Amino acid sequence: MALSVETESHIYRALRTASGAAAHLVALGFTIFVAVLARPGSSLFSWHPVLMSLAFSFLMTEALLMFSPESSLLRSLSRKVRARCHWVLQLLALLCALLGLGLVILHKEQLGKAHLATRHGQAGLLAVLWAGLQCSGGVGLLYPKLLPRWPLAKLKLYHATSGLVGYLLGSASLLLGMCSLWFTAAVTGVAWYLAVLCPVLTSLVIMNQVSNAYLYRKRIQP
Repeated sequence: MALSVETESHIYRALRTASGAAAHLVALGFTIFVAVLARPGSSLFSWHPVLMSLAFSFLMTEALLMFSPESSLLRSLSRKVRARCHWVLQLLALLCALLGLGLVILHKEQLGKAHLATRHGQAGLLAVLWAGLQCSGGVGLLYPKLLPRWPLAKLKLYHATSGLVGYLLGSASLLLGMCSLWFTAAVTGVAWYLAVLCPVLTSLVIMNQVSNAYLYRKRIQP
């Protein structure tokens, strides 16, 4: 028996709501897991994984889900308020990422190790630089009068697409970090595979939510 269009729509929205809730919990749980594992303050390096997971797993996930019709924790607020909250979260994520990057550079300097010698380091640097450019681009959306020649709709599309790419770069950096000697020495077996699934799951959810949030906005706009 075929389902009606209305029933399919309800099921689809329920699945998106459930996946969004899972992304919130996984992003938070992964960040807490890394913090417990790293024990921030136990060494200079210990702050690096904590700050990077806070930036690319928790803060960026929350920032991107801010505009989801089903998964935003602030969906009852106006879009203008949510846009401000999104920018604040992205800025906090960038600050955490810059601090995490600076601390690991200082740590390597103290040990006399080479910089950017691994895929993880290279991906991490690219993700941080991309996040910086993304935050700069967000200023043009907060104050569109700064870019009067650019249609606002196109700016939003470019910003959303670029933000998704930046999020995936951050997730890739986290995945590569979980292949490092530090992480594999502390986390093994099933726990390692579960940890790897965390950024994979949130990335899949974010890709779906961001694309559908844009389509939803186009549908409701006159």
